[in-house]
Amino acid sequence: SHGFTDSQISTIITVYPLVLIADAEKSLGPRLHVLQSRGGATTTSELTEIVSKVPKMLGIKKEKSISVYYDFVKEIVEADKCFEHKKLCQSSLPQGSPQENKLRNVLVLRELGVPHEVLFPLLISDHPLVCGKGKFEESLKKVVEMGFDPTTFKFVAALQVVYGLSDKAIQEKINAYQSLGFAVGDVWEIFKKWPQFLINSEKKILNSVETFLGLGFSRDEFTTMVKRFPQCIGYSAESLKKKTEFLVKQMNWPLKAVASQPQVLGYSLEKRIVPRCNVIKALMSKGLLGRNGELPKMSMVFLPTDQAFLNKYVRDHDDKELVPELMALFTGGRVSVNEQR
Repeated sequence: SHGFTDSQISTIITVYPLVLIADAEKSLGPRLHVLQSRGGATTTSELTEIVSKVPKMLGIKKEKSISVYYDFVKEIVEADKCFEHKKLCQSSLPQGSPQENKLRNVLVLRELGVPHEVLFPLLISDHPLVCGKGKFEESLKKVVEMGFDPTTFKFVAALQVVYGLSDKAIQEKINAYQSLGFAVGDVWEIFKKWPQFLINSEKKILNSVETFLGLGFSRDEFTTMVKRFPQCIGYSAESLKKKTEFLVKQMNWPLKAVASQPQVLGYSLEKRIVPRCNVIKALMSKGLLGRNGELPKMSMVFLPTDQAFLNKYVRDHDDKELVPELMALFTGGRVSVNEQR
């Protein structure tokens, strides 16, 4: 009834699923009415555009607060539609208030080029990062000097990590990684790839080492894998064991192949690894793939998109009866790991 399109409604639900349990008459309706009946003759198209960009503002209870955030987002959206970049003035809210700090900090990030999809969620967030002043500026300076690109999600992720850790805590993390064979330079390079890398506790780091060594990887292979794909240090022992054992024991890829392509450990076993392996095994059993029973490179099997994989291994066959058979293995034959034995 307020003019939202199906696409906008879908976006709102995806970003702010709590909207589904909000009371339409006592909560959503009144808040939308407040925004629509404000001075300035808010149009339906403007209302739907702004709310769709920051759906979480619908969870703000105070009329004044929701109006302030709405106007702020509107001003940024309209300014960024201009051909020339327009610098916006800081808020006229009471100096030092959390809300004033938040608007000011978001404006600073906007000036650096942080995109809307990263910027606007921070506006509604209660993360200390956007509510403070002195430490925000100090942390921002460090992240900028590290060379992070403000237009990427990694920039704000790095900012949140640096903001949340003291210099002492960061040094303790570096010392823990050094004890495992990582150079200081390695730690910072990995941090640039995946900022959350520095959040790992020493216990979690040591448990990860124990898991990889227990699976047969050498310490050097472990450090190399983390450098290439730092996310692997956060996976559970159970997940790593299932994926590694399936790839090595059931598919017969050498362990060193997994070590050279650690990003494969980040894929879903049921949704990506097993279905693709079903297709590869079927082709090899028919003599249509691999010389002398040699498996294709792991990177050729798992890294391509679904469409690229299907085009290469499923659709590109003269035998038209084979194509639906392979497609069934890929889409419907997602059997459990136990059934693959």
